[in-house]
Amino acid sequence: MHPHIEKLYSLSVKPQRLVIGLMSGTSLDGLDVALCRFTGQGQKTKVELLEFTTVDYPDNYKNSVREVFSKQQVDLQKVCIFNAWIGRQHAAMISSCLEKWQFKAEEIDLIASHGQTIYHAPKSLHKMPEYPNSTLQIGDGDHIAHLTGIITISDFRQKHLAAGGEGAPLAVYGDYLIFSDASENRLMLNMGGISNLTYLPKSLQSQEVFSSDIGPGNTMMDAFMQKHYPGLDYDRDSKIALSGETNNRLLKALKDDGFFAQKMPKTTGPELFNLAYLERALVSCHITEIKPEDVMTTLNRFAADMIVEALKDCEQRLGGLQVYASGGGVKNNLLMQTIQSAFSGIRIKSTAELGIDPDAKEAVLFAVLANETVAGQAAQFGNIDEGIPSVTLGKISFSD
Repeated sequence: MHPHIEKLYSLSVKPQRLVIGLMSGTSLDGLDVALCRFTGQGQKTKVELLEFTTVDYPDNYKNSVREVFSKQQVDLQKVCIFNAWIGRQHAAMISSCLEKWQFKAEEIDLIASHGQTIYHAPKSLHKMPEYPNSTLQIGDGDHIAHLTGIITISDFRQKHLAAGGEGAPLAVYGDYLIFSDASENRLMLNMGGISNLTYLPKSLQSQEVFSSDIGPGNTMMDAFMQKHYPGLDYDRDSKIALSGETNNRLLKALKDDGFFAQKMPKTTGPELFNLAYLERALVSCHITEIKPEDVMTTLNRFAADMIVEALKDCEQRLGGLQVYASGGGVKNNLLMQTIQSAFSGIRIKSTAELGIDPDAKEAVLFAVLANETVAGQAAQFGNIDEGIPSVTLGKISFSD
């Protein structure tokens, strides 16, 4: 037996596995690094979050990624170079975390690397029916594995695409395995750059599970802050949004897009919800002058309203739900207040109440996927009608 295959077999039968989950989102604020201890697999998966941190990206990293992020025309040489460079940057960040946490590389069984999304192009966005759904994450797993000395699972989204999905949202797989509970119907709401949700029925029937993107989370607000408030990557504590007023004409124009008429499941990204989208909305409602704080207030309300509409749609179709929120949007006070005020009978809880830091959740979920890649018996569930192909995700990179 080849030593690599033998190593994978040994990992698959270990009673416990230590897995580092990585998530680098569209906000480009930093690399989420979650060290998790796993026992079991499939619906018997148990995960303990041992350590978590977000390693802030330096300005040169942010500026480099923004050169190729969510743009139809880019320098192809830079995409090629950044694929290796980001992998090496992430490897260095992992090594730094391990040193800080006082763990040795040989103690870690796997790294689960999401990579850096630079373009997401489902058919609904690229509108070329002869071509498949597509997405691209860079930050090559071979570089991470070689430099850290740890087997790395990466490029999770491609198998999802190959099997008929849109490459997103992938949180549904991990959500189902670690958050399903027979005591309540759960809706896992994640508010990153893009907001998405996963429905987990208390019946535990996988055929009833579904997941979908909702629309913009923080992506448009962050982009507007970076353009109009130099030195500020986001609206900390909703300070700017709280100082302005909602422009109802602009809000109506922002909501006027075919994406919101599509039935769930659906996916989207900053390729649609960006500053060009905002400019088109301003033109369509004939607004030529508007205070930047009023734009921020309106963008915040736009994100909140579309989340509320999606949650109410789920509530109407599915009955009583308990919502658990995660992602950077949890820290957006105004966003959370607007969403919560729309539901008198439901308290929006944090995933912290389920034992998972809301900032760490996505990194943990990719660690779950890596655990399944190595230790799972087979794809644990799927429903292609709901955009959830029954597949095992991720590519394996050995360290030597």
